[in-house]
Formats: sequence, structure tokens, C-alpha cells
Amino acid sequence: MKTYTNTGNKDTRSGFGAGLTELGKTNENVVALCADLTGSLKMDEFKENHPDRFFQIGIAEANMIGIAAGMTIGGKIPFTGTFANFSTGRVYDQIRQSVAYSDKNVKICASHAGVTLGEDGATHQILEDIGLMKMLPGMTVINTCDYNQTKAATLAIAKHEGPVYLRFGRPKVANFTPENGTFEIGKAVLLNEGTDVTIVATGHLVWEALLACEALENDGISAEVINIHTIKPLDEEAIINSVKKTGCIVTAEEHNYLGGLGESVARTLSLNLPTPQEFVATEDTFGESGTPAQLMDKYGLNADAIIAKAKQVISRK
Repeated sequence: MKTYTNTGNKDTRSGFGAGLTELGKTNENVVALCADLTGSLKMDEFKENHPDRFFQIGIAEANMIGIAAGMTIGGKIPFTGTFANFSTGRVYDQIRQSVAYSDKNVKICASHAGVTLGEDGATHQILEDIGLMKMLPGMTVINTCDYNQTKAATLAIAKHEGPVYLRFGRPKVANFTPENGTFEIGKAVLLNEGTDVTIVATGHLVWEALLACEALENDGISAEVINIHTIKPLDEEAIINSVKKTGCIVTAEEHNYLGGLGESVARTLSLNLPTPQEFVATEDTFGESGTPAQLMDKYGLNADAIIAKAKQVISRK
């Protein structure tokens, strides 16, 4: 098994901030808009260095999306920033009509996604956003796993023509992907080769999948681990090729199993290679207030849950 080293816990939102700061220096068309959460989105440095390209919209998220869409007409590349709940659910009509339907080059950057938002509770912990955004025609949906990958994705989406939803989180998590690594939209990353079960994970669950892989190896189970950072377009070839070897799959995500990564994988397999599948995800529920660790444990979004599902799906082969 290939091992990965946590170089130090860092929050993915800071990876976004670092990427945006770099874009500010290298691409004069990049502009940033925020809905009164500059510090939370780590957009402070961009604001300080490029005050003429930073726009504080206030608590008016729908207006922010409309302004961003308009800016693209003049050739600007707008990055909007607020919590994932406010980036999607609150402004879905504006995104659908002004961004997706109009095919505007807006980068919707969403922090504090999932239950790891923590103590703010269910009203802020959106677990439906991947489903909402992937259903919009032409929308690219990205969910990064650590600081380094989030920075790389931020840089990559500036070069991509078309609307993008970039999802990341609040807490400090393991930082294990290569520093200054390349990010290819729509291309899954094979982290470990295996023969008994495929584990495809996204976001915060990628590190948990690697921990599960180590534990499974100690039990004599060879797990193939794939980092699905781009949920739309999905790297169907990587998934199909893997399950041809392993014969079963576990999907892992910090999202409702309805509408998320697991559902996209299930569709791919049902059409191409019907395969036993188990889901690690929240099960048609809202979150609640608690620490990120408590909530990930309660809702079964960790390595232990992945291990259990892997053994369960292997028994179904």
C-alpha cells in the first residue's frame, strides 16, 4: 500500500484564500465578491492587495450572484464567496437563470459545507448543495480534500471557461496531497491500488478513506482508493476500470446520499457495469449543533464507517 503523510492540519478555506491571492497577482481579470464573510472565506489578502477588484456586497447573496454574472460580460472572471448554504440554497434561482442558463463564467466558491461547519447547526450545515449544483446544465462541481488541492483547484478554475461550483470546508483537516500539485478538472486521482474493494471518496472523506485503507490492509483486505475531486464531470472511466478489478465499491462523502457523489456513481455503474455498492453519507437528514468530530462520528462519516461498509459490500460480491 502507498502511504500518505499528513504534513499538518490546515483548513481548506485557507487553500482557497491562498489560491485567490495568487490569482490576484497573476490574472488582472480576476475579481472577488463577498457577502459579508471576508475573514471566514480567507479573502482578506486579496482585498488588501486589490481593493479596486474586491467588492463587499453585504448580506445580499442574490445580488452578489447577479453582479457577478454581469461582470463576466466585460471579460472579468468573478469569484463569489460565502458559506455553502448561502452560495446555493439561498440563491438557487439567481444561479439557475443568471449563471447556468446564461452560461456565465462565474466561479461560485463555497466554504463551511457539510456537518463540519459544526456548532452553527442544521440551518447552516447544507448537505444538499452538490445535488443542487450538479443538476444545473453546464455547471462544473468540484469538492476538494485538503489545503493543497483546494489552492490548486482555485487556480485551475480561473482558466476554465464556464460556471463552476467549488466546495470546501471550515475545519483544519489533514493536508496530504502534493504542494503545488496540478489539478485537472474531471480527472480522478488514484491514491492506492487494490483488488478487493474500490473506495471512491470526496472532500473531507478522502483522508478517512486512506485511514480505512490502512486498517483494511491489516485485516487482509486490499482496497483501491480514488479521490473524486470533480463530481461533475465525473471520471466514469476511472470508476469503471477500478470496479472491473475489485467487483464492488464504497462511496464516501460529507453530503446526503440523495443527490451526491454516490448517486452519480450508482448511475454510472447501473448503465455500464452493475456492481454492489454501499454508501457512506448522511441518510436523508439534517445536521445539528456539535463539534465537527462529534458530528462526523454521529452521522457515520469517518474511517470506521468506511471500513464497515467495505466489509459489507465485499460480502455481497
